[in-house]
Amino acid sequence: MEKAFEALSVAVLVPCYNEGLTITKVVTDFKKALPSANIYVYDNNSKDDTFAKAQAAGAITKKEHLQGKGNVVRRMFSDIEADVYIMVDGDDTYDAFIAPQLVRLLIDEDLDTLNGVRISELDESYRNGHRFGNWMLTTMVAKLFGQSTKDMLTGYRVFSRRFVKSFPVTASGFEIETELTVHTLELKMRSMDVETNYGARPEGSTSKLSTYKDGFKILWMIIKLIKLERPSLFFYSLGILFFFTSLALFYPVLIDYLHTGLVERFPTAILSGLIMALSILSIMSGLILATVTQGRKEAKQLAYINTNKYTS
Repeated sequence: MEKAFEALSVAVLVPCYNEGLTITKVVTDFKKALPSANIYVYDNNSKDDTFAKAQAAGAITKKEHLQGKGNVVRRMFSDIEADVYIMVDGDDTYDAFIAPQLVRLLIDEDLDTLNGVRISELDESYRNGHRFGNWMLTTMVAKLFGQSTKDMLTGYRVFSRRFVKSFPVTASGFEIETELTVHTLELKMRSMDVETNYGARPEGSTSKLSTYKDGFKILWMIIKLIKLERPSLFFYSLGILFFFTSLALFYPVLIDYLHTGLVERFPTAILSGLIMALSILSIMSGLILATVTQGRKEAKQLAYINTNKYTS
């Protein structure tokens, strides 16, 4: 039986690092939008007064000393009990007042996750470099795993309790957004995009996301997730690469042997044989790890199924 909307416990999760200029408004706006919700601000070693301002604004405040958004999200998901979770950045760029609509949509549509797709015409709020990088990375994940969202790197998401309590966080930084998306796809969870206005940061507030540094980290996370979640694709591709490299090296050795009856390029022949052995090992690794991955996927699915939909 569905729980009454008014009886739902809602937790707003705000991971923060040096957001002293904006955190008061973020907490205040969400308290107005969702008066019965608990607002949690986890400070990640801020060097300004983020923690004190969040506390003064009425948020439940804690500190996470392991640096990186992924580490903060891991702690939040482990610590906090609720029926619905809203995760939002603390930079005051997202619209707090559509939060009730998002919660209602999550419940009415029986979703596991809902993504706030950023809409902005202002270059200063959504830089072209970030916009292009987000499109490229989102497209890559969609091609490899399937598409669950048009904005993989959004910082505004709503989750069911089942999603949060079945999600094994391994990322430490901004790669967490990629991991959240792939988790949705791997467990075939119900997901939906909702467009939301994305505003500019106030003067003096700067983005913590580095276009190139964090972009490469996210790209590396995608490669790791391919290895973990699509081992057949990863290791078969390596095996095929090694196979054709071995053939290319062996070809001149074979031609010489057919003409002279001698193996004149003995080191090349040995190298070709070693690379062919790597090809066979890669293909065998793909076969074995595909079975392991299937077991991991089934374990996550069982964790999802065995998690209560509501806290009570």
